[in-house]
Amino acid sequence: MKVFDLAEPLLKKNDFGADFTLYINLFINLFVLMLLAYAIDYLAKKVLIIGLAVVATYTKSTFDDFLVANKTAKYIAHLVPLYYISKKIPIVLDDFVYWENLFGKSVKIFIIVLSLFIVRSIFNSLKDYLKSLPKYNDKPIDSYIQVIMIVLWIYALISIVLLLFDTKKNVLLTAFGSISALIILVFRDTILGFVASIQVTVNDMVRIGDWITVDKFGADGEVEEINLATVKVRNFDNTTSTIPTYSLISDSFRNWRGMINSDGRRIKRHILIKGATVRFITNEELESFKRIQFVASYIEKRKADIDKFNIANNIDKSLNVNGRNITNLGLFRKYIQKYIETHPGINKDMQLMVRHLQPTEKGIPLEIYCFSKDKKWENYEYIMADIFDHIIASIPYFDLELFEVQHVKSDKLNLLDIIDTE
Repeated sequence: MKVFDLAEPLLKKNDFGADFTLYINLFINLFVLMLLAYAIDYLAKKVLIIGLAVVATYTKSTFDDFLVANKTAKYIAHLVPLYYISKKIPIVLDDFVYWENLFGKSVKIFIIVLSLFIVRSIFNSLKDYLKSLPKYNDKPIDSYIQVIMIVLWIYALISIVLLLFDTKKNVLLTAFGSISALIILVFRDTILGFVASIQVTVNDMVRIGDWITVDKFGADGEVEEINLATVKVRNFDNTTSTIPTYSLISDSFRNWRGMINSDGRRIKRHILIKGATVRFITNEELESFKRIQFVASYIEKRKADIDKFNIANNIDKSLNVNGRNITNLGLFRKYIQKYIETHPGINKDMQLMVRHLQPTEKGIPLEIYCFSKDKKWENYEYIMADIFDHIIASIPYFDLELFEVQHVKSDKLNLLDIIDTE
């Protein structure tokens, strides 16, 4: 019995022929079926979309709001007419076995694919909801959802193949086992990304919002997204870098989270002092250096200790090189130490020192090592620049010179110039 058999009796009554009557009746039934399916789809969308929107309005949870935003109700509404068609196709195409089989399989494939879209929209809603919670907004939720969807798509693909070719599951699984090496090769990045995302999460190596530096890929900025295959980084210059997820466990990278969570940001920079300007300071000169307030008390205490040592050891001070002495570089180093200790932008509870590095052909490196209180980039740079502005300007007061490369011009004529003039 067909959906509607109004046309068949009328056509038979007018002797249109059995075949003609059969096909005309088929087209009319298909048209009526599509018309009813469209009406059901329209009503289902209206009821489900409006119903979910009303529920989302009156509930405190935001999860249903994300369901509305991801069009979950719309996908579910499309499922209703497809289910109706799948039940009526065997009746409408009762006399057409081939077309019944073809249309029946097509509708079932549509139902499988649409079911995946429904599941995906629910998972996307769950992802958006979890990201809105402070507890989960730095977790790589995208990676886990992508893994689940890949498994579901593989299962759906297997189901479609079984449906199309009327194949048993055991036969298909045996075939997949035979080509497992090829499957692993095709999904290599996906598998590595999945393993990497788990390790990254379990070991808490990277979170969304962390500032990381990966020199190999030119990435230096904030992590915006961690997916199954890639990590999206917004660089400090507002460009975007994408790096493979598995590179986070296979290659080295720098995570600045420890610095951001600490009490200060490190300042580690040196200046080059010209070695020829380093000398001993005489007792007469020390009196003038006492006018520099940061080192006045240090000079008095240091001079008393040195004089006591030299007298006790009967040191001949007719030459400054004998015994213990104060140098202008040592005094300058102490001045920098005192200046940094009183700077309002420096954290006094963290490591603070001024030290010599290995002398080079470019002079004596004097390194300043301390931590700024403010970790924000522009404020950090301002504090560091303010300190070094003062340090560089203070160098001449200690009879020292900053090393600079001097370009000496030769008075000799260039050989090419001589050739050109001849």
